Amino acid sequence: MSRLLIEGGARLNGKVNISGFKNAAVAIIPATLLSGDKCIVDNLPLIRDVFILKDIMKDLGAEIELNDDGVMTVDTSMIKKCNASSELSQKLRASYYLLGAGLARFKEVEVAYPGGCNIGNRPIDQHIKGFEALGAKVEIEHGIIRAKADKLTGAKIYLDIVSVGATINIMLAAVMAEGKTIIENAAKEPHIVDVANFLNSMGADIRGAGTDIIKINGVKELHGCTYSVIPDQIEAGTYMIAAAATKGDVVIDNVIPKHLEPVTAKLRELGVEVVEYGDSIRVTGTDKIKSANIKTLPYPGFPTDLQQPMTVLLTQAEGTSIVTESIFEGRFKYVDELKRMGAKIKVEGRTAVVEGPKQLSSAKVMATDLRAGAAFVIAGLISDGVTEIGNIYHVDRGYEKIEYKLMNLGAKIKRIEE
Repeated sequence: MSRLLIEGGARLNGKVNISGFKNAAVAIIPATLLSGDKCIVDNLPLIRDVFILKDIMKDLGAEIELNDDGVMTVDTSMIKKCNASSELSQKLRASYYLLGAGLARFKEVEVAYPGGCNIGNRPIDQHIKGFEALGAKVEIEHGIIRAKADKLTGAKIYLDIVSVGATINIMLAAVMAEGKTIIENAAKEPHIVDVANFLNSMGADIRGAGTDIIKINGVKELHGCTYSVIPDQIEAGTYMIAAAATKGDVVIDNVIPKHLEPVTAKLRELGVEVVEYGDSIRVTGTDKIKSANIKTLPYPGFPTDLQQPMTVLLTQAEGTSIVTESIFEGRFKYVDELKRMGAKIKVEGRTAVVEGPKQLSSAKVMATDLRAGAAFVIAGLISDGVTEIGNIYHVDRGYEKIEYKLMNLGAKIKRIEE
């Protein structure tokens, strides 16, 4: 089990290059199944979730290679059925995208009930609702999800809640359905647009991605393509927050500034200087951080995946800040560990009250999930002494070479392998 040791006190300075978007990559890789052909996907992040999906696709029968530059070549023509009920599929939530892709191509699919971070209730009822509206029968027993259809027919589907996963999964299932599918109250996140663009590159006919109404005209077949994944706005936001927390001066390169507008706006509200360029953002910290209130919302609101890192930054703000988590009710589990580092935070339900500024002190902490791990890294960077973070495999699920990128910015950080 790996650990990270971080000696706090260094101001981050320099340039960091952002990897491809994890949340897009983990949907695009299963989506290659739809082509029954050869796809080349580049700008993939070299992270644990991508490695697991690569192994799952290989187990299904794909010929698949991933090089050190993040370029994946995958040929799914030899796959004859989609049965992903192994333990690998239970290791990450994104394995459920094989449901939509497998159902569309083979009309029958089995996938182990998905795993992922324990951040609260994450039902898949909206996914199932969509599959059933298209004509599939779905059963869940003994930890296995089975979906089967004689044929898939386009339908009008209204999502009861805005769900990124359900929006993408229904798109995957509907691309080769007979007729037109309309998804209403669809999620609008940038990676939904990216997945739709990837599918269209394979010959799909999807319109409206990025709005709350997505229209899909079913096509008879898809083909292979070459595609590049968009930059990871959550990784970028994490480094923006880290720069602000350490009072540093960092250029975050290979980003789409528009995707980061909710983070940029909030950092400016805190008194942090943020300058946008064509494909980069410069963040310069301030000695006096202002307090602010934050509420997580679906895109284009403030992203829930950056709530934990931002809360660490708010411990350095003067006065009282209020953080409201409206997406996942279990996303404050990390606060107890942060309190051990000296943070003054009171949690009541979905709201955390943060008092600052508080000098954080080093401690041994355990990452409770992916983004909590990133929050502890930032906490370690601004604490006195050496902070030890365990369960780093959570961080490795979503951040490529985090210790190397931070070292290049001047952080005193090292990984201990056991």
